[in-house]
Amino acid sequence: MRSYSNTYIFIFSSIMVIIVAALLSVAAITLQPYQKKNIEINKKQNILTSINIESTAKDAEALYEEYILESYTINYKGEVNKAGDAFTVDMKKELAKQIEERNLPVFVSSLEETKQYIIPVYGKGLWGPIWGYVSLKDDLSTIFGANFSHKAETPGLGAEIDTKDFQLRFLGKEILDEQGRFVSVSIVKGGTADPNSKYEVDGISGGTITSNGVDAMLKDCLSSYKPYFKTIKQAMPEIDIENVSEPVSN
Repeated sequence: MRSYSNTYIFIFSSIMVIIVAALLSVAAITLQPYQKKNIEINKKQNILTSINIESTAKDAEALYEEYILESYTINYKGEVNKAGDAFTVDMKKELAKQIEERNLPVFVSSLEETKQYIIPVYGKGLWGPIWGYVSLKDDLSTIFGANFSHKAETPGLGAEIDTKDFQLRFLGKEILDEQGRFVSVSIVKGGTADPNSKYEVDGISGGTITSNGVDAMLKDCLSSYKPYFKTIKQAMPEIDIENVSEPVSN
């Protein structure tokens, strides 16, 4: 059996390490555009899910173009930043800033002959970050749809936030009370939510910390948009019911 000196083994190992590292670097650089594209498509799918539009990797871009009318960012006063690119905003970084420095994204869709306002949310679960999108009807209070994702929540427990069963609980709930004050939607202990309440949903049984994380995420993120909601409502035309013409009979 042929033996090799330590020097030979060291040189051979070093060369192999360099070759493998070079190949991995080339592969990473080559695949980077595809990885970036996949992330972009996944994000568009999540936005579409928040308005109850199911999509695949193949049709997500076409559906996004069809249903998303516009996107922009706003400042803490609710004013639109003309130069802001909503799609590329990193919510984690923005929420780490002082509120006066935040650049917050808004996506506007059109379904059922009305507009929906889609708000990104970001927070902390039990084992890592959680995030998602919440769409509001044009009254800026009623939830039209919701989509949540996570990085490392416990399967069968906290990870259930990314299931349809949990997300559908938010449909029709309100984030403003009858006086127009922001109250958000509270996630309460599983099975205890009042079925007649417009402001409560059942949390995940056994996933209390993750449920609490979603509760805090919604309150923290949606409350940052209060000035924007007020601005949009003020811009909505009021209908003078007394002066609405009666339909002409044939």
